[in-house]
Amino acid sequence: MIQVQNASKKFALSKKQQEELQTEAGSLFAVANVSFTCKPGSIFSLLGPNGAGKTTMLRMISTLLSLSSGTVTVNGYDVGMQADQARRSIGFLTGSTNLYDRLTPLEMVKYFADLYQLPQSMFLARKDLLFEQLGINSFVNKRIGQLSTGMKQKVSIARTMIHDPDVVIFDEPTSGLDVITANNIIQLIMDCKTAGKTIIFSSHIMSEVDLLCDELAIINKGQIVFSGDMPAFRKLSGNKSLTSTFIDIVNNSQLK
Repeated sequence: MIQVQNASKKFALSKKQQEELQTEAGSLFAVANVSFTCKPGSIFSLLGPNGAGKTTMLRMISTLLSLSSGTVTVNGYDVGMQADQARRSIGFLTGSTNLYDRLTPLEMVKYFADLYQLPQSMFLARKDLLFEQLGINSFVNKRIGQLSTGMKQKVSIARTMIHDPDVVIFDEPTSGLDVITANNIIQLIMDCKTAGKTIIFSSHIMSEVDLLCDELAIINKGQIVFSGDMPAFRKLSGNKSLTSTFIDIVNNSQLK
């Protein structure tokens, strides 16, 4: 489970950034007093336009960024006070994961398994399962720098899931991918739900949100401007597309 309570993140602004934003303030809240809960066996979508604070929030949940105030707990562990314990429960997949070009997929995944201190027997079992599911065996000994974007994303998936995390965070995981690779990721997300994992999913592709999500929140300018389950969001859409409804909610929040 993920529980977010009044989470905020404030960044200091340089003089150049103040000029660009036309402000004299020395800092800016990227996320301000955000609260939501993600439950096991359910897919929670966090949506928002670029620069809304979405990725900042996901990075705070995953322990990559510290909170300025508020609390986030993952599987009962406070990400600020108990980051190491929380991190062991988390798998974090993005559409822009950097991998080590000189390593092979096997070396890359083994490196992360060692970071998680997986026993050799568990590593081998998980590696065999994931490499077979994702079709990695056909290029397992090639260097990552020689792989296509889709192949690299498959390695990222294996790296993300090698320790069988209870909580999985997907931040724009299908961005820029071909249809087949994107479908593999969609299937992985569905499999995670079936396995009872806690899933938080972010995407700009509303068809993916419509297919996968159980509950959702929309963030804009660092604040939650909509929160509810998917049936409520569909009902709100009426005869309009989900994309149009999302845009209306974001635009209306700008006027307040």
